[in-house]
Amino acid sequence: MGETQHRHAVFSFGYSRSADQDASAPVRHPVIIVGAGPVGLSGAIDLAQRGIPVVVLDDADRIGEGSRGLCYSKRCLEILDTLGAGEAVAGKGVDWKLGKVYFHDQEVYEFDLLPEPGHKMPAFVNLQQYYLEKYLVERVEQLDIVTVRWRNKVTAVEQDADGVIIDIETPEGPYRLVADWLIAADGANSTLRRLMDIEFVGETFRDQFLIADIRMEADFPAVRRFWFEPPFHNGQSTLLHKQPDNVWRVDFQIGWDADPKEETRPEKVRARLDKMMQGRPYELEWVSVYTFQCRRNEHFLYDRVIFAGDAAHQVSPFGARGANSGIEDTHNLAWKLALVLKGEAPASLLGSYDLERIQAAETNIGHSTRSTDFLVPKSPGDKRLRDAVLDLAREFPFARRMVNSGRLHTAAHYDSPLTTPDSDEFDGTVALGDPAADAPLVDAAGKPVWLLNALSPDFTLVRVADGNRPNVPEGVTLITIGDDLNDASGLFKARYDATPGACYLFRPDQYLTARFRSYDRSRVEAALKRARGEMNG
Repeated sequence: MGETQHRHAVFSFGYSRSADQDASAPVRHPVIIVGAGPVGLSGAIDLAQRGIPVVVLDDADRIGEGSRGLCYSKRCLEILDTLGAGEAVAGKGVDWKLGKVYFHDQEVYEFDLLPEPGHKMPAFVNLQQYYLEKYLVERVEQLDIVTVRWRNKVTAVEQDADGVIIDIETPEGPYRLVADWLIAADGANSTLRRLMDIEFVGETFRDQFLIADIRMEADFPAVRRFWFEPPFHNGQSTLLHKQPDNVWRVDFQIGWDADPKEETRPEKVRARLDKMMQGRPYELEWVSVYTFQCRRNEHFLYDRVIFAGDAAHQVSPFGARGANSGIEDTHNLAWKLALVLKGEAPASLLGSYDLERIQAAETNIGHSTRSTDFLVPKSPGDKRLRDAVLDLAREFPFARRMVNSGRLHTAAHYDSPLTTPDSDEFDGTVALGDPAADAPLVDAAGKPVWLLNALSPDFTLVRVADGNRPNVPEGVTLITIGDDLNDASGLFKARYDATPGACYLFRPDQYLTARFRSYDRSRVEAALKRARGEMNG
């Protein structure tokens, strides 16, 4: 990130001394998380809800530097819902599902990210990151086994055979802690990554973008509006998003050679905005310049230190893949780490975090790289091709699939050894290795229930009624469609190709890990062992 300035309320937290600082020897904790951003806080809540005590360390003591993270996807909202923050985020945020793409001053086409009904959460919500962090901190404060220590900066890290030793600097001097497991969620400029001498692998793009939050009364629709070469911005791209509190986010492409200090001068920023707003009054609230990378760590798991979010991988902001993928990281990790700490799964299960989330990171990096190549053509020939695609897209649907103003984030699919391959044929829209697709259901009293809210935080077997009530393995919650809950809309049947007797095993992170046309306890037990990392093949 480059130069920044901001004018809005921040949420401050005071430093307080912990009992650990007065201990005669370093105190040991099951999990320590470094970084109290959306990724670290989400991971802490997820683990705490599974009974795992967590200490979160952060070197700052406030949140509120501009909107930063902005767009939260349906899958991210669904995860936040399991953490007790989804409804607050969706309620405060601006929900949207339509995007419009412009070339020069003409609309090329619009797209709908959630054309089908029957989902609790919207396709996307726009919300300033400081609100998300505020809701997560409030949720943490409700959990007795999570402690956030502000102005605690990690200065050294060392591993031994069974733990991680960290040195911490505070306003009252240094102290030392030991963790069974350490989660590095300390952002793009990760201190943990630097201390462990871990290098990113990938590409830094030679372009810069100016972002501004402006406060204004406007009747612009709550859609994602993206311009290629608009007349108000000298032939470079521009993005506009609506946020709560009459705040709007504008991204201007400014080129690699632009001077960040010069570009963030208020008079220079206002000159750009004045051309775009054409006389509409506004207040400038926050300004920053950023470059971006599409890079990742070679691994996300380094013995007992686990990387998540921007500390593990970085992508272009176009497509909303940063915070969304980071929160998916900790949702993938938390249930596995909880099982390991409780002695209910082997430590090797954590290898699947490395494998699955690197798959997701590679997918995100690929999408981000292609988006950036389309936004910033590398040669005159590439630009002619890009402009021809945009011209054709006005009339021809095939060309619209080639337009890339930032492919929007969707949930990761896992090709995982934890998944039991199909032995029966299934159609529907949900594949093995996908997260559960929501569906509206009704309980026995006629009360509406969403499928995702009905799933257990542990393993869940969802079964379609056929007159039998099987005895499921220990650790599995049984939900019977047709008995416990009814599929009045038919959307569960359509999305899962559900037939009488069919059963679907969901992991604690709501991923579909096995499915069968009829219940067989031995097959379900084998799938459960596999999903817990207890067997190979």
